[in-house]
Amino acid sequence: MKRIIVTRFSAMGDVAMVASVLKEFQQQHQDTEIILVSRKLFSAFFEHIPRVKFHTFDPKHKHKGLGGIYSLFKELKTYNADFVADLHNNLRSRALGFLFKMVGYKVEILDKGRKEKAELTRATNKIKKQLKLTTERYADVFRKLGFSIQLSHLLVKEHRLIPTQYLGILASDKKKIGIAPFAQHRYKVFPLQKMEAVIQYLSSQDYETFIFGGGEKEKSIAENWSRNYPAVRNTIGEFSVSQELDIIAHLDLMISMDSSGMHMASLMGTRCLSIWGATHPFAGFLGYGQSMADCIQVEHPNRPSSAYGNKPCDCDGIEAIDLVTSDMVVNRITQICA
Repeated sequence: MKRIIVTRFSAMGDVAMVASVLKEFQQQHQDTEIILVSRKLFSAFFEHIPRVKFHTFDPKHKHKGLGGIYSLFKELKTYNADFVADLHNNLRSRALGFLFKMVGYKVEILDKGRKEKAELTRATNKIKKQLKLTTERYADVFRKLGFSIQLSHLLVKEHRLIPTQYLGILASDKKKIGIAPFAQHRYKVFPLQKMEAVIQYLSSQDYETFIFGGGEKEKSIAENWSRNYPAVRNTIGEFSVSQELDIIAHLDLMISMDSSGMHMASLMGTRCLSIWGATHPFAGFLGYGQSMADCIQVEHPNRPSSAYGNKPCDCDGIEAIDLVTSDMVVNRITQICA
């Protein structure tokens, strides 16, 4: 077995994209073992991928600071790996890679394409073109290590057991739609009153609807929706990440922001209707196997303002995400699910 240490510490959507790549990599390389280094929460993404061992990265305690990175280095050295694939390219992962290089390991680092992304998102003279997909950038790291890999960019449904609580619902003939209405950055969040209008429509058409993703504040919003509209169910705080994936695997469609919900849907082979505002699929973060035809967005010269959605995007006095209407989302759902 050739053993590869793979590092991707965050964020949730990025780690899910790594899992999509590793699924295909391990199918094409039966003689490799992966040591995946990331936060404990994300271990569920890799549970069903053969020959992947998850090693927990604990940045707040055990692996905090440079001393913590050195402790992580010593832990990982015990695997006697052959290669290190840095799929993060941040200060911590580069420091870890440097330590491995110092003792003779072959280390390759993700090229994030910062220059092209800066040209895409700058305020004036934007160069608006499709950049290399992030999943292909991940694959490039393995290619530089000497491994061939051909990504299919296809959605492949993953077989998962249905959580007991939803057995009757998910096994029914009704259309089942998931909604991940929240995101880390507010400039990527479809206004909640507009999303509620979409949920109201789904409820009126007898769709089974599941709300995903968030903390206590978002859970309260989702619970309110589930009380007000029939066949709308809150999953926030009710299931583990692994169980959420079980549910997503049985959906007919996911509706998501440019966020982890889209990438979790991709990992399960579920089609996703994604809503874009300050960000743009051109930056390379479209979910693995998802289609540009399923991206709901309103083109404007000021879009996108950033690759990650952490900056406002003023489009003639309107935030970019506000250009999208509830009817645009509903009409696309109708086209897909009719």
